[in-house]
Amino acid sequence: MSYAGPGFEPPRPDHPGRPGRPWRARRWPAVVAAALVCGGLLGWLGYEAVGASGDAGGGSRRAAGAAPSSSSSPSSTSSSAPSGDDGKPAGGAPGSLRGKVVVIDPGHNPGNFRHTSEIDRKVNIGTNWKECDTTGTSTDSGYAEARFTLDVAHRLRTLLERQGATVKLTHDDGSPGWGPCVDERARIGNTAHADAAISIHADGSAAGNRGFHVILPAAVHDGAADTRPIAAASHDLGERVAGTFPRATGEPPSNYLGDGTGLVTRKDLGGLNLSTVPKVFIECGNMRDRTDASLLTSGAWRQKAAEGMSEGIVSFLRQS
Repeated sequence: MSYAGPGFEPPRPDHPGRPGRPWRARRWPAVVAAALVCGGLLGWLGYEAVGASGDAGGGSRRAAGAAPSSSSSPSSTSSSAPSGDDGKPAGGAPGSLRGKVVVIDPGHNPGNFRHTSEIDRKVNIGTNWKECDTTGTSTDSGYAEARFTLDVAHRLRTLLERQGATVKLTHDDGSPGWGPCVDERARIGNTAHADAAISIHADGSAAGNRGFHVILPAAVHDGAADTRPIAAASHDLGERVAGTFPRATGEPPSNYLGDGTGLVTRKDLGGLNLSTVPKVFIECGNMRDRTDASLLTSGAWRQKAAEGMSEGIVSFLRQS
């Protein structure tokens, strides 16, 4: 209905039977007012009954015709999911890496100690000849690097498979009983056409030297080695792992290599030189340092190490 403002007063009709004299209803105003009050009260009660039925869980009511709040919008629920730097859901949904292949190379082999003559033979890594493999290092208490790398590799495999990736290990649970040689480790990743490969290690430096570092392949073109096609991608992979690993584990970058960056480039490792797929090594800590050794021997920390690697690898695979 239209409204003419507070100063509006409509003309009064003539009194019936008395033309020319205005109607002076002395009792009607009270009756009309009472009717209006009753009608208004009934209308308000009706509105409350209808309005209350539309509130979920007795929440605050909205005036009729008001726009719904953003909290009731279906799109606000999906947009509130945490996102990574690439705009995808953080952590990724299961199956987000379906079709991707990752090769995990657990450094050394627990059986190498029983096959020293076999692992001592030299293999060509392009830039030079090098031992087939080594036994690796250990903590002062005797926890072997080969046991550490295999344990972390199993944890990492589980995390990546949950994301839908196909994961291959270069050796597992005594098969093969020693090695494989460093050139064969590279060949396994190449044959699998891996989208990413990582070789897991722990260092054996002097006490007081601690922290992790990721080893990147140099741009090598010598003999059977040609890392030029995969050097840039490997650096990208390594930088991502070097970023996520300390966040997950609390382990600082190496204080004895890499100038605090956690990144080192080398051209003397057969596993990198002979790779035709993006690949990095990671030295998770120094087994000869008491502080690092206490972490490396902790199952809870090894799980964090696997998570830190997984996050970096997943980030790399999503953009590749």
